Amino acid sequence: MTTDRIRLLNDVQTMVSTICPDVDTTKLALRMEEILSNYNTSWRTHEQLSNDIPEKATLFLSSMKIEGLSEITLEDYESELRLFAVHCSKAVSQITTFDIRNYLASLDGIMASTVGKKLSVLKSFFGWLVREEVLLRDPTKKVKIPKKPKRLPRSLSVEELEIVRESCATLRERALVEVMYSTGCRLSEIANLKISDINMQSMSTRVVGKGDVERHVYLSYKSLYHLRKYLDKRADDCEYLFVSVRKPIRQLSNASIQREIRIIEGRADISKKITPHVLRHTFAQLSTDAGIDLSDLQQLLGHSNPATTLTYAMVSEERKQQAHKRYHVQ
Repeated sequence: MTTDRIRLLNDVQTMVSTICPDVDTTKLALRMEEILSNYNTSWRTHEQLSNDIPEKATLFLSSMKIEGLSEITLEDYESELRLFAVHCSKAVSQITTFDIRNYLASLDGIMASTVGKKLSVLKSFFGWLVREEVLLRDPTKKVKIPKKPKRLPRSLSVEELEIVRESCATLRERALVEVMYSTGCRLSEIANLKISDINMQSMSTRVVGKGDVERHVYLSYKSLYHLRKYLDKRADDCEYLFVSVRKPIRQLSNASIQREIRIIEGRADISKKITPHVLRHTFAQLSTDAGIDLSDLQQLLGHSNPATTLTYAMVSEERKQQAHKRYHVQ
């Protein structure tokens, strides 16, 4: 019997013994020898096995799309799996736990939360391959997601928020800041808003958040005032709420909105970084400080998990100072 045939026989015996521990290995070996005598067998090295990660990733993403994952999530998954395929050029059946750990260890200079995000994508991918019976085992199963350091969400104080407002130089900038703060929306939700989504009478708008879940958020009198001023000055027929200045007039992308906020940050010159997410946290934190019910805040923010909203239940320094002055009378 050739070396390659012996190797195949050993591999099959190991696999069957793993699945059926009570199998008679002697009878199995004899039967396998009878079967293999009818075939020519040759061992293929890891280098000879093709990298089928992109192919399997395409099938995985199609399945996730059918299950209702948002386009943004699918794009993130596709990007992460493409990077992994470049680093680990193997067939999925040959990928080991060591390969997963080696890939994550190669990601120098990134936060633990980013490593966790990349690992979560890989866990979803390989978990799906096992469920679909493409693989017998999940190489990510023994790899634990790194713990994230617990930090209070960054937010602006009332005074800092006013400085940001006063730092806006155009009608679009002011309307953008006011709508983002008033609604507490995510960046992508703001970018996808259309003029027709705004109900001026009820001072509300409909947004589609993570998982394509629809919810209503609300505009303050101040945000509605500045939004109307911005819309009244527009002379285009673009359907989106926030659009470019230069022609052709089109929807402001996520990156364009982020750049707009960075320009405002440069003028504001405060110690805290200003981003769309900071404005969302500011809405949440100032609402909590004002006494909003956390279940109401969960609905307004579009959190599927109540534990995410509970982060804002941590009392701010300002509230602790006010409580101390109110109750510490001696």
